[in-house]
Amino acid sequence: MFKVFCASFFTALLAGSPVPALAQAPAAAPTQAQANTNAKLENDPNEMVCQKQEITGSRLGAKRICMTRSEWADRRLQDRQELERVQVQRGAKGE
Repeated sequence: MFKVFCASFFTALLAGSPVPALAQAPAAAPTQAQANTNAKLENDPNEMVCQKQEITGSRLGAKRICMTRSEWADRRLQDRQELERVQVQRGAKGE
């Protein structure tokens, strides 16, 4: 009964009133200066970025680690290099 009421209510609501979002003019596109400012903020190497990292072996545990964007990039590079080093060593032992 409740579902029928909700469905009929929303149908009547949509049918009875014009949708204001469609009647409005589209918003102005951001200016070049605003776009450049946003791009600089997103790519700032000194901006602090925090991420939650789960603790292995715990369903509830998570640590919050904060580093700058450049430190995160350096960490990703080191992780990738370590993974490649382990894969190369593993392949060399199999021969």
